Amino acid sequence: MQAAVHVCLVAVVFVGGVFASHLLDLSSQRWTLSSSALNISVRGSVPSHVQLDLFKAQVIGDPYYGLNDHNLRWVAWNDWNYTATIHGLTFLLFNGLDTFANISFCGQHVAYTDNQFRQYFFNVTDIFLSCEDAAIPELRILFPSAPATAIAIANEPDQEVWPPRVQIGFEFSNRHFIRKEQSDFGWDWGPAFAPTGIWQKAWVVQLETDQEIHVRNTLLDIYREGQLNNLLPDQTKDWVLNVSVDAVGTIPIGSGMTYTILDTETNQTASSGILGNVTNAGDVITGTTILDGSAYKLWWPHNLGKQSLYNITIEIVSASNKTLASVTKRTGFRTIVLYMGVVTDEELAQGIAPGNHWHFQVNGHPFYAKGSNFIPPDAFWPRVTPSRLRQLFSAVVSGNQNMLRVWASGAYSPDFMYDLADEMGILLWSEFEFGDALYPIAPSFLENCRLEANYQVRRVNHHPSLAVWAGGNELENLELYLVNYTAPDQYERFRGEYETLFLNTLLPAVFGNSRSITYMPSSTNNGYSSINFSRPIPVEERYYNLEPGSIYGNTDYYNYKTAVAFNISSYPSGRFSNEFGFHSMPSVASWRNVLSEDDMHFNSSTIMLRNHHPPPGGLNTSNFYNSSIGMREMTIAVEQYYPIPNKTDHIANFSSWILATQIFQADFYKSQIQFYRVGSGLPSRQLGCLYWQLEDIWQAPTWAGIEYEGRWKVLHNIAREMYQPVIVAPLWNVTSGLLDMYVVSDLWAEVKGTVTLAWVDWNGDILQDISAIGDGNATAATTLQFSVGGLNSSLLTTLNISSLFPTPVGLLDNSTTTTAGKNSASNALFVASLTATGTPVNTNATRTYTHTNFWTPTPLGQAALVDPGLRVSYDSLADVFLVTAQIGVSMWTWLSAGLDDDVVVNFEENGFLLLRGEVKRVKYHVLSGVAEGWKARVTVGSIWDNTLSE
Repeated sequence: MQAAVHVCLVAVVFVGGVFASHLLDLSSQRWTLSSSALNISVRGSVPSHVQLDLFKAQVIGDPYYGLNDHNLRWVAWNDWNYTATIHGLTFLLFNGLDTFANISFCGQHVAYTDNQFRQYFFNVTDIFLSCEDAAIPELRILFPSAPATAIAIANEPDQEVWPPRVQIGFEFSNRHFIRKEQSDFGWDWGPAFAPTGIWQKAWVVQLETDQEIHVRNTLLDIYREGQLNNLLPDQTKDWVLNVSVDAVGTIPIGSGMTYTILDTETNQTASSGILGNVTNAGDVITGTTILDGSAYKLWWPHNLGKQSLYNITIEIVSASNKTLASVTKRTGFRTIVLYMGVVTDEELAQGIAPGNHWHFQVNGHPFYAKGSNFIPPDAFWPRVTPSRLRQLFSAVVSGNQNMLRVWASGAYSPDFMYDLADEMGILLWSEFEFGDALYPIAPSFLENCRLEANYQVRRVNHHPSLAVWAGGNELENLELYLVNYTAPDQYERFRGEYETLFLNTLLPAVFGNSRSITYMPSSTNNGYSSINFSRPIPVEERYYNLEPGSIYGNTDYYNYKTAVAFNISSYPSGRFSNEFGFHSMPSVASWRNVLSEDDMHFNSSTIMLRNHHPPPGGLNTSNFYNSSIGMREMTIAVEQYYPIPNKTDHIANFSSWILATQIFQADFYKSQIQFYRVGSGLPSRQLGCLYWQLEDIWQAPTWAGIEYEGRWKVLHNIAREMYQPVIVAPLWNVTSGLLDMYVVSDLWAEVKGTVTLAWVDWNGDILQDISAIGDGNATAATTLQFSVGGLNSSLLTTLNISSLFPTPVGLLDNSTTTTAGKNSASNALFVASLTATGTPVNTNATRTYTHTNFWTPTPLGQAALVDPGLRVSYDSLADVFLVTAQIGVSMWTWLSAGLDDDVVVNFEENGFLLLRGEVKRVKYHVLSGVAEGWKARVTVGSIWDNTLSE
């Protein structure tokens, strides 16, 4: 075991004048970062991490470059000093110390902190006054190494141990013993830097009299009268506004609270008054009032209505009516419930399978949750800015998504992230930072977790974008499953320990602070078997007590056996899909930021070591970098389904392989999204689909749909298409050989329209001898009328593919050949084009919806592809790119701004099907870069290009 080392932060404090508002932002001070052992002294900053300041000072290179994930470990194992001169002192207030911090002032101990996710404040007035006049009032914060401390805790006598293979480990071990961002220790999509320091804002707070206070945190809870967590409220009831304010200082006896509610759209006061039922605990004051249930505009998620917002100003007033403090929070009026109630007899009669529901309802309405999973967008959170997240969330909205699952084992979302989600209508499924491990239940650890959860719930509860709280990631479906698999005799013990933390500790932190939000202990679960608020812990989990033939809970799905990737019978059937995916490579332009030219090929050693996807069967520090597994999975997927790149130019070949991995990823996700969305009209009544994952934390092979720099992979474009409100979806059953064609709508009212079905060859000609609907009649195309109910799917027709083609269909191995005749499977493409009219949710205007989808009876690697004759031009008047296929059909048509990294541009449509003679008008968005003439560099290609050697 390596010896523990420490990171030191030192701030020198001198007595000075009174500063504005009695609050000194420590980020405004001049800081110095130094290490005497390494003879380093550079400019520091707060908030920051040591690696960021060293990089800014050019002491180290970009932490993300090459193999610096490994090469810069010395930074984490050395001592560092941050020093600054500041003026005035009463309280110290920290929003985030990462992670272990031994704080002293004037040589006297102040506190020891051990949680990255808690807010800390300390009254150091007495210590300051006890300092001798000649003494320098030095503030010292000593940060021990988090990895070393975790190891030391794990090696303590009588420390808890778990059965083999249960605790998922990465580059650093024993993360589950400490309250630090779990992915800082490594994950299969990210690096392990284990950063340390003052990672969030910090202040000196000066209170001159005992009548002064400073607000450090505020809880607003808005819910319907009589509402209880996890249960559907009565939408006709009035609103309850419950307010609780956490203060630095002592709130005087007799104090009260007033409120003013301002409509942010009209800037008019909606209501104001005095809060009643006030209780004052000294540092916390609470009050409530009833608000007219019909007087406020509702907040709705994206594409379900407007995001109506209000500013609520709370003033704490003394008994003499003097304003002691004022705080304003922007919020919205909505109810959001993750509904897990029993399927009723009436619903059974409608064809819904027995069991329990598992879907979200907003303002009393079920809706289809469409989205993805959000991971930390950077290994160093101080680099995550509001502008960067706004750019990312704009892609979410453009991608027709209305929900993000904010994955556990990262960090709690900053306030500005919730603010953006409030504005844009993005629901945030939020999770406490526990995942892929079981955790200790020592009293001190549980209390630490309770205070963490209490702070975080109170901090973010006012945001209407908050959708749900989950205790952690993959705890019931993975961790308890692994215990039962590896040590069934210990299952009851560890399930009890699991409940001690995730039911007995975290649930009261949610229910004790909020009536407006649902809590579940694990991201993937089978729901509760019962809920009863007369019990101390109302929720009793179902676990695996399942009735045959019934459907419960939500699912996640990962299958790296690519031979069954498009076999819908391998996909799970549940009420909601919260995780599924496959990894792919980022673009050449992204790689150029972190790789040398020598490493720019598919299986370079640097790329392989940046692929942290581990081998099947478990993860640990000894086998973590068996990265050939991940590279092999992507290679096999391309070889099984697509033309294999074999270009003479190594960069062109690298780029072709990259694009092919992205196409497989998008194709695989498309197949699943279709399946899950069709489930809205099947007995499973599936009402949610969140793929893994939205974005990258760095440049590497990952599951992301958006690269670190903001470029959209093929996946994000295809998910954008498949998340349209009304789509046509082909589902092919490998076993039966039947292709079912569905129309799916997530609108709330009936949709009517037509779907035109046709078989075409790769030249773009109609295949006259193949019936579009499989009844044996020769026809050019078939147009079918349809209607589909609100939030539903409808079977349009079924094609017997086995009877249409004499040659094999589906996945072909290398020994299988196909006939390239005019009507052979290898020369056939099935195209479905939908036109429909419907009424968008919460509007009165009728809208036309269009969607085109396709299916091929053989993988494209065995298809008789032809050169589609693609052309791209820029229309300066319309400011769009025009794409045409002049000779044949173009599959996976891809626009690119080139392989250089000087401009980041996303095209609104990409990775699309283009029929012969069709003209596609494509808009674009430039994210960054000012390269001149980039429009002239735009190229267009397709899967056909992978067949070329040049």
